Amino acid sequence: MNTSDTRRLAIHLPITALAGVGDALAQKLHELGIYRIFDLLMHLPRDYEDRSRRVNIKDVQHGMSAMVAGVITKITPSRTGLSVILEDESGVIELRFFRVYASLKNTMQIGEKITAFGEVKISRFGVQMAHPEYYITGKKQFDDGLVPIYPAVKGLHQNKIRQLIRLAMQAVSSEGVYCLSTKELRLAGFGDMTEDVFCALKQIHLPDERADIFAQTLLLQGLKNRTHPACRRLIIEELTAHQLSFLYRRKNLYQHKAPRCVLKSPLADQLVQSLPFGLTNAQARVISESVRDMITSRPMLRLIQGDVGAGKTLVAALTACHALDAGWQVALMAPTEILAEQHFINFQKWFTALGIQVGFLAGKQSAKERTAMTTAIANNDVQVVVGTHALFQDGVVFAKLGLVIIDEQHRFGVEQRLRLTDKGATNSTPHQLAMTATPIPRTLAMSMYGDMDVSVIDELPPNRTPVTTITINRDRRDEVIERIFVNCKEGKQAYWVCPLVEESSTLDAQSAELLYEDLCDRLDIRIGLVHGKMKPADKQGIMAEFKAGNIDLLVATTVIEVGVDVPNASLMVIENAERLGLSQLHQLRGRVGRGSAKSFCVLLYQMPLSPTGIERLNVLKDSTDGFVIAQKDLQIRGAGELLGKRQTGDMGYYLADIIRDEQLLAAAQTIAHHLLETPDKQGLAQQIVDTWLPTAKAYVNA
Repeated sequence: MNTSDTRRLAIHLPITALAGVGDALAQKLHELGIYRIFDLLMHLPRDYEDRSRRVNIKDVQHGMSAMVAGVITKITPSRTGLSVILEDESGVIELRFFRVYASLKNTMQIGEKITAFGEVKISRFGVQMAHPEYYITGKKQFDDGLVPIYPAVKGLHQNKIRQLIRLAMQAVSSEGVYCLSTKELRLAGFGDMTEDVFCALKQIHLPDERADIFAQTLLLQGLKNRTHPACRRLIIEELTAHQLSFLYRRKNLYQHKAPRCVLKSPLADQLVQSLPFGLTNAQARVISESVRDMITSRPMLRLIQGDVGAGKTLVAALTACHALDAGWQVALMAPTEILAEQHFINFQKWFTALGIQVGFLAGKQSAKERTAMTTAIANNDVQVVVGTHALFQDGVVFAKLGLVIIDEQHRFGVEQRLRLTDKGATNSTPHQLAMTATPIPRTLAMSMYGDMDVSVIDELPPNRTPVTTITINRDRRDEVIERIFVNCKEGKQAYWVCPLVEESSTLDAQSAELLYEDLCDRLDIRIGLVHGKMKPADKQGIMAEFKAGNIDLLVATTVIEVGVDVPNASLMVIENAERLGLSQLHQLRGRVGRGSAKSFCVLLYQMPLSPTGIERLNVLKDSTDGFVIAQKDLQIRGAGELLGKRQTGDMGYYLADIIRDEQLLAAAQTIAHHLLETPDKQGLAQQIVDTWLPTAKAYVNA
């Protein structure tokens, strides 16, 4: 196949290009994420039914799907439908039909030989099969062999999906699919994968049922759990497409001009001298890595990872100094107002004394406040702007934006990040520095941030106090409340985190408002309440009071997960800990242990706990290493849960799984680099990306 061919291949055509697919059917397919013919081909079976062998009626078992054949010996109509007794040489089975059609009445005649397939139920009423598929023996009317079962939606029958996929296979059979050759696969150590993508799809959608039972069992198992060679062939192609898209994005970004920043920053030196502590070696190294990028005219695209309390915000501030000293503005975007407010407070504390003006921009500000701030930004009256997604709204124009800092990168979609970087100076793309307090396992970083350089702050400041984690049944809450009281009377502070703001009639979980009222009645200490539904000014006021030591116990929801720094807080209680993810629990735990006092985190759980629930809490109890915890969280819950819901533009996988397919991911990286570095392979590389990621071009600057 000529990779320079610019024809619109069948795989790229809309699903309506297939015969018989009108608007109504297309809408059903859209519900399944199927828009192109390629999407339909990648709509892979969730299971298979073995219709390759007839089973004697006496050998059927409860719950199995079986194909039986026999003679109709009795038909009994009723108000609820039709009962048909089917008999073979070994026994009898009752076929139950609850909707009676004319075709059913015509087929079901005493003495007729039929073949039926369905799920068997055995009870006190005997052996039954409800609404089986059937045909007159010798006149085949439904699929046999190994029959795929697809994810479906209401109103879209399995037979229709199978018919459409056969049509799609026919549509692409003559032209095939652009894909990796044996040479590229051998390069990555997978020379045994000799088939092309089309052949792999054929094996998955139309598996060969002629093998013996043992071989067939292995085939079915491999197809269902995606370890079959045909599945692996598709997975490495898909992973290569994603890795190529990352490389294209970086290549495109490097063609843009970026603002040059200074190597030596007097402002950074002043800031370091004003701190009551020194930088860790890891912080100094990461700052150096970032500045090395920023002194060139090529845009930086760097992700900073660091465990809870590793000092990422200070690293970002010191990196920003190198842009500020060169006369550029800096924007820091955070996903929530409470986190943005915390960053604003820190940056004001660090920069105002050094003559740098720091501004704040958030969605809930008054129109007058927003107008004043956007004017100041446009006039360069503020050099550092901290805010939420309000920073990239159309009315915000920067005078000289040189550096964009994005906190909790994974909570923003690609489109949102694009809109902020588009606000750079004319013909200039600002440097990007992303931060995450969610330690990201290597495989996840490769699949989510393959276009970014990654720096890791792998050292905690020496003043961090180890936190002892304890798991306690909620039945012992009174003991915990007493311990809170003693802790606060000793002059220490504490958090109590709840999963809900208000009481719920559907969830058995503690609400922050009810707990606040209960503790106020029971304890003679100063108690505050903060949650996401409060006004920003009210939240900020409560947090300021807590930080100043005027509140002993802060009852909160998970809004305090990141960004809160109160060194005197040495005890945290997390209610219904079994409802939260490991990484989130680790983030919350990181709010204590920031001072010199011995610190504790109490995980209150509700029985009964599942084995997975027990395993998760034990992981947190036994480890304080965020990367170890994140890897376990990834294995238990998967990438989507670990990072939150998939964001706009974060293109998901059809069938790859970054945990299961770690080895293939590394190979895909090797193949992608080879394709882009080989002149006569660049056309193939682009075709592979266009096939798997047709919208990737829209995000090359993100």
